[in-house]
Amino acid sequence: MKCLQLVRRRRVVLLAATVAGLGLGLGPLQRAHADGYPAKPVQLVVPFPPGGAVDIVGRTISKKLGDRLGQPIVVENKAGAGTVVGAAYVANAPADGYTLLISSGSTFTVNPALNAKLPYDPVKSYEPIGLVARVPLILLAHRDVPVNNLRQLIAAVQRTPDKFSYGSFGNGTTGHFAAELAWSATGIKLLHVPYRGSAPAMADLMGGQIPFTIDTVAAALPQLKAGKIKAIAVTGATRATQLPDVPTVAEGGFPGFSADSWLAVVAPRGLPAEAKAKLHKALADTLADAEVRSKLLAAGLEPSYANGDAVLAQIEDELPRMRAIAQRAQIRAD
Repeated sequence: MKCLQLVRRRRVVLLAATVAGLGLGLGPLQRAHADGYPAKPVQLVVPFPPGGAVDIVGRTISKKLGDRLGQPIVVENKAGAGTVVGAAYVANAPADGYTLLISSGSTFTVNPALNAKLPYDPVKSYEPIGLVARVPLILLAHRDVPVNNLRQLIAAVQRTPDKFSYGSFGNGTTGHFAAELAWSATGIKLLHVPYRGSAPAMADLMGGQIPFTIDTVAAALPQLKAGKIKAIAVTGATRATQLPDVPTVAEGGFPGFSADSWLAVVAPRGLPAEAKAKLHKALADTLADAEVRSKLLAAGLEPSYANGDAVLAQIEDELPRMRAIAQRAQIRAD
């Protein structure tokens, strides 16, 4: 009798284990989340303070990305040292898909061009998930400067080489590099006046303290619409959606020129195949969402999805060019 009871108990235990293993009693979506990635919320690190372009993009995509993954995306700002603090945090996080970084090209190509001893490697430390957006940059002029296009700017500088200066939103920033690339391509040189941010540079441009600046289209739009400043050229490969009448530097007589900023999502190197595949698909689907694209455009950004391989190619192509321009223009980290 005791033997029969023991056999029955063993059968009950085996049946319970089988039910648990099969996930019976759970819906298909619940079983998928219980059995595979992701099984908990995902952290998206923004290496800038709240309110900037990267923060806006991170928060814009986080809800839709989380919906597609089936887990919340928690945005956390870890600013400092020109994105180095947040970038290093993610580089040293477990490669399990639960810690991601969204940052601009400055993290992956500008910082390494200025500092050979970073606490992360732009290629070896990360698993690129995908490109999210491009950030158009634009050459601007004070409204009373007698220059309306790139050719006129070049001619003016050639007539009086020591007269003109330009402002940027910081030494060693993407704006600084884009301007120096433009001067190198066009054969002219303007004195660089670095500011601590876009706002003070824009204020001095409008006030006439400096004749030219380079800034993001997003920052320039309100002043351009109000007629307080003039657009000379955008530095990207294509015209900005928000400023379709403003030509590119390439269209101004320098074919192939392109120097804008871009934003990408990466994970720590060594991501499991399942997590990598799900993140790739979820990000691609998120960037195809009409609502997400509309919000990015409204913020002055260009939605521009590309896969992880394309991001890696971008870094490997851009990094040596940034190092060369840093050396040529003697750009050093502050």
